[in-house]
Amino acid sequence: MRNLRARYTRDRLILIVVIIGTILAALPLTLVLGYALVNGFSSLNWDFFTQGPKPPGELGGGMAPAIVGTLIITGAGLLMATPFGIGAGILLAEYPDNKLNPTLRLLSDTLNGMPAILKGLLAYVLVVKAQGSFSGLSGALAMAFIMIPIIAKTTESVLKLVPWNIREAGLALGLPRWRVIMSLVLPAARAGVVTGLLLATARAAGEATPLIFTAFGNSSLTYNLLQPMDALPLRLYAYAISPYEDWHRQAWAAALVLLALIVLTSLVARWVARGR
Repeated sequence: MRNLRARYTRDRLILIVVIIGTILAALPLTLVLGYALVNGFSSLNWDFFTQGPKPPGELGGGMAPAIVGTLIITGAGLLMATPFGIGAGILLAEYPDNKLNPTLRLLSDTLNGMPAILKGLLAYVLVVKAQGSFSGLSGALAMAFIMIPIIAKTTESVLKLVPWNIREAGLALGLPRWRVIMSLVLPAARAGVVTGLLLATARAAGEATPLIFTAFGNSSLTYNLLQPMDALPLRLYAYAISPYEDWHRQAWAAALVLLALIVLTSLVARWVARGR
């Protein structure tokens, strides 16, 4: 009886510690969301989403070029990263004895742990130096460098969860290995792969430092990836360090919109994962 009572006591203590730890972990995020909501909601209006920035010192304006640029750069980066990330995940999960796997895993872990600013410098050397100017394309490449290891790791994890009898059934029908993977294994893990893509997108969308050396920023609305292109993280950074009060308010509004995009992407990823 005494041992049972002691077990219940330890169970309650551990539960309390877990609850306290959860609250402490969620508190900073709640404060950031609340502060951005209080300071940025008042600056959200129609002009914010439809107009470009005003010259320094003038009131009003909006962040339409930054919003459009964020969607274009992030979308282009996702298109670049998807085949490489999924391909790396397939190689790691489906061909564990391949000689390239140790090197591939090392490169993936290194790229995942590399600071975002170094990925921006890498994109700068590969694209900006060769092109001779800043561009949205170089920013998309920097975003792809951020996404690839996340997509690869997620794809590897979800493919390992697919039962082996699915592969055996395909091989028993005489299908080649690659056809089994593409027609049976990947569709079975589709929800997990899509979740990884969305999480990688949310991770990259909020990065500002890689875009400083690549996309650079542009106060005019442009859809050309070969020209400098604005993005919400870039505009937020520029407005936050400015001396103008109106720009500070718009920076908070940009932070709120960026947070909303990231939270929405994460919620969609969770919804897709539960839809499995």
